[in-house]
Amino acid sequence: MVSLLDVTTIGLRPEPPVCRQLADLLRSFPEVVRSGPGAADGVELCGITLDSRAVQPGDLYAALPGARTHGAAFVAQAIAAGAAAVLTDPDGARLIAADTADAASAVFAEAGTAVPVLTTADPRGCLGAISAWVYGDPTATLRLLGVTGTNGKTTVAYLLDAGLRGAGETTGLVGTVETRIAGRAVPSVRTTPEAPDLQGLFARMVGSGVGSAAMEVSSHALALHRVDGCRFAGAAFTNLSQDHLDFHADMEDYFAAKAMLFDPARSAMAVVDVDDAYGRRLLEMRPDAIPVSSLGHPGIPAAWWAEDVATAPTSSRFTLCAPDGGRLPVDVPLPGAFNVANTIVALVLLAATGVDLDAAIAGIAALPGVPGRMEKVDAGQPYLALVDYAHTPAAVTTLLDTVRSVISGRVIVVLGCGGDRDRVKRPLMGAAAARGADVAVVTSDNPRSEDPQAILDAMVSGVAEVPDAERAAVQVELDRAAAIRLAVAAARAGDAVVVAGKGHETGQTMNDVVTPFDDRIELRDALLAALGTPFRPAGTS
Repeated sequence: MVSLLDVTTIGLRPEPPVCRQLADLLRSFPEVVRSGPGAADGVELCGITLDSRAVQPGDLYAALPGARTHGAAFVAQAIAAGAAAVLTDPDGARLIAADTADAASAVFAEAGTAVPVLTTADPRGCLGAISAWVYGDPTATLRLLGVTGTNGKTTVAYLLDAGLRGAGETTGLVGTVETRIAGRAVPSVRTTPEAPDLQGLFARMVGSGVGSAAMEVSSHALALHRVDGCRFAGAAFTNLSQDHLDFHADMEDYFAAKAMLFDPARSAMAVVDVDDAYGRRLLEMRPDAIPVSSLGHPGIPAAWWAEDVATAPTSSRFTLCAPDGGRLPVDVPLPGAFNVANTIVALVLLAATGVDLDAAIAGIAALPGVPGRMEKVDAGQPYLALVDYAHTPAAVTTLLDTVRSVISGRVIVVLGCGGDRDRVKRPLMGAAAARGADVAVVTSDNPRSEDPQAILDAMVSGVAEVPDAERAAVQVELDRAAAIRLAVAAARAGDAVVVAGKGHETGQTMNDVVTPFDDRIELRDALLAALGTPFRPAGTS
């Protein structure tokens, strides 16, 4: 087991570091002023972080207000680690001044000379731009492609990366599953890193020869200014449905955050799926702001669309219809109409930003799949078994409809809802599972600090809203591994077992403790056990 407190972002920075003068920062950002006794002249900044535990010598430590504690409370720790200067707000500056005046503060006394303290009214609001400045504005030299939306971000990012590599590009990838630099992969802690980590990562990419990068852009990242300072060559919008209403006030607030990516100061052009109602709204909001390429089905005016769509359990084939009348055959190793749409989003964004389309199509055809996204698990069983990340009502509905379209038997789903997250969607998730499957096993999915049974009760309340004639046979099993075994035990030839919600994740979180848990391993173990093959403990290969 590992405590969440031990999990920190991996600090990827340019090697060797390129240092810049603090005095130049003050000249470049007049809204930032120096306070306190520390002088700016001669001070060099070689990096930036807002995590006092990640401070390296020469860093600018950004001491921001937090949900529980102000970052200024950790300034002494940052200085002891070698911070060259501190950026904070007026409240933080007052806390620092009080600490430095305290004779009992041994760490400040041992630090020697006082470091400069920089103050601005909204340090988070300018952190992205300052981070980009510290690292030399790395996205100015990258073809950076962003994708936002409720569902499909990870898949589109992988498709973009595959298309870029097919065109001969050395690539970077930033997203939910992993961060990748020129073929080297490291785990991702969050979909979009904080601004200092993100700009340091891009600088590392540039130094590693990366010319193009694909990036998932979450609504949290936009609302919290994590992508400020990024220059996107192009950005794509997939869709919008209910999610993250624990963070956003309502759907309008959620949509407004997503729309921020398509500001002309941030993105040079846009690709928008107008099959989605919010996509059509976005198109209406940005009629002249930036160039837009749209896509959809032939019944909706769009520049790009698909014809001759054929899907199989693990792949899809279609004809891409281009605005110039061109027709290109496309094969993608992902099933379902929604993955056809994801592929078109990626191809249109690649084409609009100068990537050879034929080469991109060939690169996508060679993609081995996307981790935890309709990922097939095969132990020799006579039915389909999949793991998917679907964790919104719309995604669950789309997933189950897609699976039903490619099998002859029943759909059996295992599904839970995460704790400490959007509570409003829990009954809707339960209803989506009950309506879309023949057998639904409701279970736990990262309950975090909440009572797992209370989460399940909320899901079951949604199940009760589905008419008897449309409702799946529903079972409730708190233990997720046991729930997966129940689903496998119910399956027969021609069916599909779908374990949804966690996808690529490798842990189950309860009360700030992460226990190793991978749906793909658990499902494979259950399949092997059902087939009479010796059972392997979870977490082994």
